[in-house]
Amino acid sequence: MSLAETALAGTGVTTRSDVHANLTAPGLYDHALRRGEGRLSADGAFMAVTGVHTGRSVQDKFVVDDPEVHDAVWWGKINQPMAPEKFRGLAAKVRAWLGARPVLFTQDLYAGADPAHRIKVRLVTTNAWHALFARNMFIRPPRAELAGFTPDYTILHAPEYEADPAADGCRTGTCIALSFAAKTILIAGTSYAGEIKKSIFTVMNWLLPAQGVLPMHCSANQGKAGDTALFFGLSGTGKTTLSSDPERSLIGDDEHGWSDAGVFNFEGGCYAKVIKLSQEAEPQIWAASHRFGAVLENVVADEFGTLDLDDNRLTENTRSCYPLDFIPNTVPGGQGKLPKNVVMLTADAFGVLPPISKLSPAQAMYHFLSGYTARVAGTEKGLGKEPQATFSTCFGAPFLPRHPEVYGKMLAERIARDGADCWLVNTGWTGGAYGTGKRMSIQHTRALLRAALDGSLAKVEFVKDPFFGLMMPKSVPGIPAEVLNPRASWADKAAYDATAKKLVGLFEANFESFAGAVDDEVKAAAIRTAA
Repeated sequence: MSLAETALAGTGVTTRSDVHANLTAPGLYDHALRRGEGRLSADGAFMAVTGVHTGRSVQDKFVVDDPEVHDAVWWGKINQPMAPEKFRGLAAKVRAWLGARPVLFTQDLYAGADPAHRIKVRLVTTNAWHALFARNMFIRPPRAELAGFTPDYTILHAPEYEADPAADGCRTGTCIALSFAAKTILIAGTSYAGEIKKSIFTVMNWLLPAQGVLPMHCSANQGKAGDTALFFGLSGTGKTTLSSDPERSLIGDDEHGWSDAGVFNFEGGCYAKVIKLSQEAEPQIWAASHRFGAVLENVVADEFGTLDLDDNRLTENTRSCYPLDFIPNTVPGGQGKLPKNVVMLTADAFGVLPPISKLSPAQAMYHFLSGYTARVAGTEKGLGKEPQATFSTCFGAPFLPRHPEVYGKMLAERIARDGADCWLVNTGWTGGAYGTGKRMSIQHTRALLRAALDGSLAKVEFVKDPFFGLMMPKSVPGIPAEVLNPRASWADKAAYDATAKKLVGLFEANFESFAGAVDDEVKAAAIRTAA
């Protein structure tokens, strides 16, 4: 076979154009710059602008309603069905469009650090910088393993192709369609690179439960004694920041599996949100984003390439993608022992949750299924002055192809089996809600987390919060008492009480969506309005 035929084997794409297979960063930089796909920062990072799409197109994601998967998929707003014949028609158009491009780039990569639960992924794309993104993001096989590489899943990435909603069964010209039967992902009409990453996460969330492995939207790190900690949290809660701790080794920053043997990373890179990134508070992420090989999305720089990480004129969702080995203290091989601690992060913009609280196993499952955080004005268009509660079940609803209770039950079983301690950490506001209070000190959060992970926090006295039923530490060396108890940090106690009751009501309303799928112990642990 020719080079092009080998590089495109299994994809259905045929072309007489140039195909560049498995180029490394220097070669991809060369093509991307010559093709005008972006520019360099002063430090050598590649800077790309993604146009109208600066985040995931949630409403344009579809799962093909193949008969063999119909009964197991969690259908609804997250997983919208696409008829198999519509998918086949769109796939044929995308393949033809890709085959007609003057140049294509392919990358052969792994998802899953544990060889027992790994899949092989082949990306076909029109842009060198998207190929570099995927190369940074996934696990790069040794060159010897590329010979005879046969993909398990194929991504056909056509960012400039516009789908036809009337003919293709989609909503707009943008379409992200995943067929588990065909083992193919179509990404059309969007240049936002996060779609590549999250499409494979969705695949892992589909495959692994059947193998007895819990897929998780979480970061993971390891202490000097080899103890593993997991960090669940939605965007903006500090998941990447807190797992990148100089005192602990990073396993991975976003996607992991929890098997009978331990924890393993799905990826070979990091995808960090960098708006207002601080060199002092987050030195590892800052350094990784200021060097050759990193890919920066929608980050603003001056004419000399000097980055302005505070500039949100393109989006609040500015991103940096870099290989995991850009972080100096990582765990070789991306695998760790069974978790000793499970941390659930929330950025509570209402300012009423404690900075840290210990969870019972039943509370842990409740908060996992709740997946709470709060968005504030300035982070997303259309938000008013008041915080807006967000509940994303399992801290990753957009990427769950199966029903949430599948993942919730697996987590509960593993916490019970492996004896992990569970914590809820609020990285949001204290002393008042957003607009009145202030953001929780990252130094305080790190200190509390380190005390939890080294076991010393479990030895202090805890008191029960009257609104949320959370067990808060009464005193911790080096942490002001008023920080530990959120009500004490508010000058207006009546305002605190009213705000806390409001959030309780929001938790209560959200619980109705999954109350029928949990046992009596979890129901008893649910946050509810006092009688």
